[in-house]
Amino acid sequence: QVQLVESGGGLVQAGGSLRLSCAASGRAFSTYGMGWFRQAPGQERQFVAAITGSGGRTYDANSVKGRFTISRDNAKNTVTLQMNSLKPEDTAVYYCAAANRYLVPSNAQHVDYWGQGAQVTVSS
Repeated sequence: QVQLVESGGGLVQAGGSLRLSCAASGRAFSTYGMGWFRQAPGQERQFVAAITGSGGRTYDANSVKGRFTISRDNAKNTVTLQMNSLKPEDTAVYYCAAANRYLVPSNAQHVDYWGQGAQVTVSS
């Protein structure tokens, strides 16, 4: 069992940057694949980025590739999403996700744990 709490987010102008953090409680954090999803109004929750338990490999959605970076600190039980060059279409509620496996699946239905979500709004 793991509990996830996001922080960060907010309102930023297009081209700006934001940083999301997710703090995880529970044991054996390094055994969980971690990731980020987002959900805009009226849309399904979609995959943004994932990182393996060791942090050795990362995966990004094509829509954020080259702009967003996921990282983790297993000593602090945290995972971070650095978002640069933000666009209005990045506006959504961002969710921290965890899975009892090597990697968080890109299908939101197969994620084991969710955070409460953090609003990110990018103005044009």
